[in-house]
Amino acid sequence: MGSLLPIVLIIIWEIASRSGWVAPYLLPAPSVVLEEIAGMAQDGELWGHISITLYRVFAGFLLGMAAATILGAATGYIRIVEKVLDPMLQALRAIPSLAWVPLFVLWIGIGEASKITLVAVGVFFPIYLNLTSGIQGVDRKLIEVGRMYHFTSLQQIRKIIFPAALPSFLVGLRSGLSLGWMFVVAAELLGASQGLGYLMVFGQNTSSPELVIGSIVLFAIFGKASDEILKRVQMRTLRWQDSIENAS
Repeated sequence: MGSLLPIVLIIIWEIASRSGWVAPYLLPAPSVVLEEIAGMAQDGELWGHISITLYRVFAGFLLGMAAATILGAATGYIRIVEKVLDPMLQALRAIPSLAWVPLFVLWIGIGEASKITLVAVGVFFPIYLNLTSGIQGVDRKLIEVGRMYHFTSLQQIRKIIFPAALPSFLVGLRSGLSLGWMFVVAAELLGASQGLGYLMVFGQNTSSPELVIGSIVLFAIFGKASDEILKRVQMRTLRWQDSIENAS
């Protein structure tokens, strides 16, 4: 059912472009876009752009996830860390993604490190916020039950806090990954010589709307595919939950 609406929209788009309702130089037909993507794939040029973008996203995702997990767990569990660290992180969260680009280029250079760091920044905040709120939202009665059974701090974390905060953490992972895809576009629009974002800029500079739209479509496909993987991990991990999703 989820594919029905995109298919209908693509058919309408094709008809509108072929009938001249929309100028082809503004919105080429889906068949033209597909032909452009297929041609680049056949030449082998496309795979290099896809692979470098995937590398940047997932390297940044792993880096951002590691930092967010450590700091989010510390902020959620230790009150003094929250008071010291959280206000600064909340202020940094308000900085737009493009504002980081010149600073990272100045500090790290124009190579891969600055692009991966920018993606990591985008990934960091959703995971950090969801994990912190998940830990702080653990039912106080569960903590009291753990104390009744004389759980150590480590046992409380492993048997009570971790399972209770896990749903929020997994939601944060999905949100962080989606933001990672957004931030990689910002990274590749400025100072990249390869990647799907670079193809968008190249298509703009050469007046090739089919290349720009094809790059956007590829971003959508890979973004949706990676989110679907995390969604399946989330469903398998949370099978123990008595939720509407698990009941269906």
